[in-house]
Amino acid sequence: MIALSDYLILAAVLFSLSIAGIFINRKNLIILLMCVELMLLAVNINFIAFSHFLGDTAGQVFVFFILTVAAAEAAIGLAILMVLFRNRRTINVEDLDTLKG
Repeated sequence: MIALSDYLILAAVLFSLSIAGIFINRKNLIILLMCVELMLLAVNINFIAFSHFLGDTAGQVFVFFILTVAAAEAAIGLAILMVLFRNRRTINVEDLDTLKG
């Protein structure tokens, strides 16, 4: 049987990888969005693990809300990315400060 600490270690590794991905790569917007999604996945693993080991379904309900927010964030982020690429012909994050409006 897999222990609770195994799930927590996996979630901590995923969260650390996403933090490292954000700090190492600050130029590509797609990788930044993927790192945010990886952070949310690590949080979801924690919610599911605690929900399972405590016998409560509240954590699983929170996961559905987080997945909904993650889907909306991905859709809006990709829409912004497409508009940025159409206007600037690049997805470089450094070009975001030149947008006016």
